[in-house]
Amino acid sequence: MLPTTFHPQNNNEAVILAPVHRVTRKDLLLWAVLLGIMGIGVYAYLTQWFTGLGVTGLNRPVYWGFYITNFVFFIGLAHSGTFISAILRLAGASWRTPLTRAAEAITLFSLPFGVGAILIDMGRPDRVMNIFFYGRFQSPLLWDITAVSLYLFSSIVFFYISLLPDIALCRDRLTEVPSWQQKMYKILALGWTGRGEQFKRLERALDNMAIFMTLLVVTVHTVVSWVFGMTVQPGWHTALIGPFFLVGAIFSGTSAVVIVLAILRRVYHMEKVLPVSLFNSLRKLLIVFTVAWLYMMIAEFLTTTYGAISDEMLVVWQKFTGDFAVLFWTMALTVFVLPLIIFLFLGKDHVGWMVVAAILINIGMWIERFLVIVPTETRPRFVSTLMEGMGSYHPSWQEIAITGSLFAGLILLYVVFTRFFPIVPIWETAHSGETK
Repeated sequence: MLPTTFHPQNNNEAVILAPVHRVTRKDLLLWAVLLGIMGIGVYAYLTQWFTGLGVTGLNRPVYWGFYITNFVFFIGLAHSGTFISAILRLAGASWRTPLTRAAEAITLFSLPFGVGAILIDMGRPDRVMNIFFYGRFQSPLLWDITAVSLYLFSSIVFFYISLLPDIALCRDRLTEVPSWQQKMYKILALGWTGRGEQFKRLERALDNMAIFMTLLVVTVHTVVSWVFGMTVQPGWHTALIGPFFLVGAIFSGTSAVVIVLAILRRVYHMEKVLPVSLFNSLRKLLIVFTVAWLYMMIAEFLTTTYGAISDEMLVVWQKFTGDFAVLFWTMALTVFVLPLIIFLFLGKDHVGWMVVAAILINIGMWIERFLVIVPTETRPRFVSTLMEGMGSYHPSWQEIAITGSLFAGLILLYVVFTRFFPIVPIWETAHSGETK
């Protein structure tokens, strides 16, 4: 049967499509393990649902903890796709093309779990409707919901239209897959034929959306930071919090792309499709982000300590020498010191060391989000005399289990996607990209 669609010639097509041909027993085992972890999280959440937020370590004055840390972290991860696909597209970085879909998938699958973390934190998720019925745009919380919702919708559209040519290719090439899968490709392809005019319109749409998504990615994480920065709490009420959150989001998101690409490269034998040169390009970007993150940290703490306002210094010393000192200096090691050593001396032409650095960065960036939130709450500016300005927070097993289930859910969605759709864009990486 002749193909119904024109597809640009790609010499690596067979390698890219190989994971899509069938689901293996190892896949099913991995999916079962991830579902098991999610099941533990569901049980923990049901315990919280029926018993109340009292089962968590949340208290007064620490009303945000692991859940809001997860929210900020997942929204930050979601910036990976926008940076790789949109910002680098506008910058004309052609080397990015094999990475785009892998990065966009992180964006698409991270956002729902970021939103889910907010709902879990509420205790009564149905109360979120009050925001829509009675919300006022004077509240940064409503800014946050608006920005994240728009980002989720835009990311879905951006991801889907860039996937269209490859869905049509799967429809035409994968004739041996189950009938339901063939039908799925046929429906999702929307009648794509791959003629020259369609590719021109697709490129034009992606270019225009790249501009919009670039503006949106700056807006989204800045607005997320304003949920904190628009309060008058020590450590939060600073003009630096917006750009600080943005740099951290792109930093952790790009590091996540390195981890995902290395796993795909190894498991699906895509060494030729994802060469070491791609990791070297990402390494250069991550060096810039590492230094930018250090600059933001120095600017924040130098400004705070030089002013030496008593309320602010209580929070600073909590991080430097107090209850959170171990976490703070662990963060400094995992986000800056160790990754920079790896990038400069070990990471060039070595994917394994790049992955080690990327894992350290994401561990450190999760800790950083935690340290932004909790120390401020343990030393709030406005407190009752009963609390005497002191607070503490120790997460319960429910919070830990739910956090693990959120990460398991993200991984599950990702690995399932790679078994049904090409994770490397075939049409964008074609050696002969001319359309007819």
